[in-house]
Amino acid sequence: MMSTTTTIIQQRKQFSFTKLLISARAFLALILIIVVFSFLSPNYLTVDNVLIMASHVAIYALLGMGMLMVILNGGIDLSVGSTLGFSAVIAGFLLQGVPIQIFGLVLFPSLPVVVLLSCGVGALVGLVNGILVARFNVAPFVATLGMLYVVRGLALLMTNGLTVNDLAGDPELGNTGFNWLGFNRILGIPIGVIIMGVVAVVLGIVLSRTTFGRWLYASGGNERAAELSGVPVKTVKVSVYVISGVCAAIAGLILASTLTSASPNAGNTYELTAIAAVVIGGASLMGGRGTIGGTLLGAFVIGFLSDGLVIVGVSAYWQMVFIGAVIVVAVLLNSLQYGRRPRPAPAASSGPTAKGDASSAKASVQSVGPEGDTTS
Repeated sequence: MMSTTTTIIQQRKQFSFTKLLISARAFLALILIIVVFSFLSPNYLTVDNVLIMASHVAIYALLGMGMLMVILNGGIDLSVGSTLGFSAVIAGFLLQGVPIQIFGLVLFPSLPVVVLLSCGVGALVGLVNGILVARFNVAPFVATLGMLYVVRGLALLMTNGLTVNDLAGDPELGNTGFNWLGFNRILGIPIGVIIMGVVAVVLGIVLSRTTFGRWLYASGGNERAAELSGVPVKTVKVSVYVISGVCAAIAGLILASTLTSASPNAGNTYELTAIAAVVIGGASLMGGRGTIGGTLLGAFVIGFLSDGLVIVGVSAYWQMVFIGAVIVVAVLLNSLQYGRRPRPAPAASSGPTAKGDASSAKASVQSVGPEGDTTS
């Protein structure tokens, strides 16, 4: 009897240790990357290089956090890379001056106006995605894939395929300060990294401390149950796409400021990098499970790995192989962690049973946690 009990306890400990390793995979991978590349190159872990890498990570992290909101809802947003490029082009177009033909004037908006309008464009793209998915029941993959081409095409039309250069502005015109986003630092920390941190804190609070966060986890975990419990699932669905669009626009502004130019092709394939950051960070592609902290770790894994490979002189083709392998392993570990989600039982259409289903669904929504697990 004692031996049987001891065996069960050992098995539980072993299972818990394995589960802990899988749950902490992004953190462990990041530590391994830092150790390996620090050994291969003495310049890798210097303060200046870490800050440069963190600036690169900020772009991936902003896209990843917006993507996480959509994936938590059970969707996908393939248009974030194009939205990034389009928002950067809008900013460049505004900084170069907006001609008003009727009055024969050229308007030069100030930097705050440029930032707000560019973010508004990102929100508009997200709103269109959300309406297509939530109101017209278009599959998220199809809707956002279509917007990927539409938005990229608009950016190319506005610039004739050319890059908008010289975004520094003119002090006499009052449109200067754009390079502040990409080059300035506060207490030695790049502005892009600070913005990443602020967005992470805000979204983290939204997910863990607000009713909207509970609605999001609930609708992503079981949309039918959330709807029966009174969650405005369509509003939540539209909102997450708007948030994703705004995050992509902010990333576009930071990237354009860093490069001092706005290319209509900027952000090409970045949507895949954003999805990779979310997956590496431990979120479930089925929805309802994932955290902002995990996505940040996933973005740091991708950014530090990419820059490390460049520093040690690895070919760009091999970089793609390594990053692809990391993504595949992350998806495999996700499958081991979450397993196959059981299909929800069909809800009754009317009568006392339906009322009972609504009551149990409401209780389930109220008890859902940040990882999508319910608590009793």
